Amino acid sequence: MSDRDQEALSGAAAGRQGGARDRGRLRDVSRSLPIALLRTREAVMRQFRPALRSVDLTEQQWRVLRALDSVPEIDATGLAMATFLLPPSLSRILRDLEGRQLIRRRPDPADLRAWMISLTPEGHKTIDAAGVWVETIYAAMTDRIGRERLDVLMQLLRDVEQDLDTPVVDRGREAPELQGE
Repeated sequence: MSDRDQEALSGAAAGRQGGARDRGRLRDVSRSLPIALLRTREAVMRQFRPALRSVDLTEQQWRVLRALDSVPEIDATGLAMATFLLPPSLSRILRDLEGRQLIRRRPDPADLRAWMISLTPEGHKTIDAAGVWVETIYAAMTDRIGRERLDVLMQLLRDVEQDLDTPVVDRGREAPELQGE
């Protein structure tokens, strides 16, 4: 993003240009928690993408393999929840990973409509190959951020996730009226 774009989105620019701040409805986009989290996620993922490209994986495929690496086997519903992927996206990713022989699927004996998913030996090799890069990247990020700050950040993120596990606003209440929108 250019400096001009950043200035245009800053609180000062929004106030000068009659933005949402003047209407008193929304905080400046520079103070938006979802936007700040997305910016931070992008900064973090920018560090990892070269490692993932080196083993020909997308971010989503890596999430699936990492989740599978932590369990012997899991059903598709559990995997979707663990990776924050929607079932249609997960289905496509599983098909691709199975085609590359990185995972195996078998019918769940308890529910023949469901599938149990696990890593293959080739999947474990891919995790190991990328893992060397990934751990090197984590070490470099820890050096830049600092171990203590990283530990505090991780704890804060866990706390916020737990605190916001249920909706902040009662969904049964009527939404505020939107004027002119």
